[in-house]
Amino acid sequence: MIGKKTGCALLIVSLLGIFAALYFFSSWPAGRPGQVTHEPPSFTSIAGAIEPGETLYSVFQKHALNLDDLFAMRQAAAEVHRLKEVYPGQPYRFSVDAGKSIRSFTYGITENTFLTIERGAGGFQARKYEIPYESRLLTVGGDINGSLVGALGSAQEDIALAVAVSEILAWDIDFNTDLREGDSFKVIVEGLYLQGKFRKYGKILAVEFLNDNKKHVAYRFEQNGRPDYFDAGGKSLRKAFLKAPLSFRRISSAFSRSRRHPILKVRRPHHGIDYVAPQGTPVSATADGRVTFAGRRGGYGKLVVLAHRGGLTTYYGHLSRFAAGIRAGKTIGQGDLVGYVGATGLASGPHLHYEVRHDARPVNPVRFKMAAGDPVPQRFLAAFQATAAHLDRTLAQAVFYEARDAKNRGIGGALALQTDPSPFLN
Repeated sequence: MIGKKTGCALLIVSLLGIFAALYFFSSWPAGRPGQVTHEPPSFTSIAGAIEPGETLYSVFQKHALNLDDLFAMRQAAAEVHRLKEVYPGQPYRFSVDAGKSIRSFTYGITENTFLTIERGAGGFQARKYEIPYESRLLTVGGDINGSLVGALGSAQEDIALAVAVSEILAWDIDFNTDLREGDSFKVIVEGLYLQGKFRKYGKILAVEFLNDNKKHVAYRFEQNGRPDYFDAGGKSLRKAFLKAPLSFRRISSAFSRSRRHPILKVRRPHHGIDYVAPQGTPVSATADGRVTFAGRRGGYGKLVVLAHRGGLTTYYGHLSRFAAGIRAGKTIGQGDLVGYVGATGLASGPHLHYEVRHDARPVNPVRFKMAAGDPVPQRFLAAFQATAAHLDRTLAQAVFYEARDAKNRGIGGALALQTDPSPFLN
């Protein structure tokens, strides 16, 4: 049971490390990008991060490194990672001799992988490694007092967790309209640590969300290598339509048969929902469909209309611009980008106007009922039920602390639960 003080319990599952990765991170010099440090006996270490507009060639020039080495390194890395593919903000580290020839080069490709190029007797050799995170199983919970982001925290990784949870439950809960004061949640999630420090969240294994006194539970389950989320009966949470085309935005106008228009100052039907969001906020398709219109239309301003199965259409109005490739006739998938929030047409400020129509008749999106997706196949049902039972015991027995406390407690140690974590961490 979660009190007003939210929380977490931990299970640790250690992952095997890679010595080269440990060397990379433990020896990363502190200080500003481009800082030069000296490493015994005769090599110098240069570390930094790729700046906007930089290439590896310009990095070599900046540090007066041997350009012949760059061309040899490109050849060595060609089948591993193209050295043209370096991006702003990604870290790098050189070890060089007195003549500025390269002894070794390390580059962070993503937050999960890095590249090393080392000089050997036969020339340069390139390898790509996975960063050796230690995986600790966290249980994070809280009470809603405004929004899910507010309950989890404002740190970048906590916002990412809030978005991920909202996406898992997006077919059943509209996090713009459905949340109530006193709603609560529990999340079983991997915490990924490096050198004993929390770095980010990993897989979400289960979510329990009490919304307006109705419990929603989602279990992560893989079949044929593909993960998805299911309810306790093995029914897919994925439905034909998402409940909203964007997350964590305030509704300024609901579906109404008679609303006073903020610009025209007359009463008229409002056959959709207006989501207030900053200019440029991405807007996603709520269902698979086909674009039947993309252009300007009267008070809608820039509008995208999608046709779906069963005589359903959705409207996305007042857009500032369309997503790349959006045009009439294009097939689009659920969650794909259709455009960006704007204030075109009859709009008093940046917001998205969203409509659902069935056989051309307006339907209230909030009350729209959606059919469930495919359930767990019978041949996998026993494995799913075993996984769900393990997760249920954790949901029932774990102590839950707020996300910040979860991460801090994870650094110092772990609280063991009477639950075998292995079914969740394959």
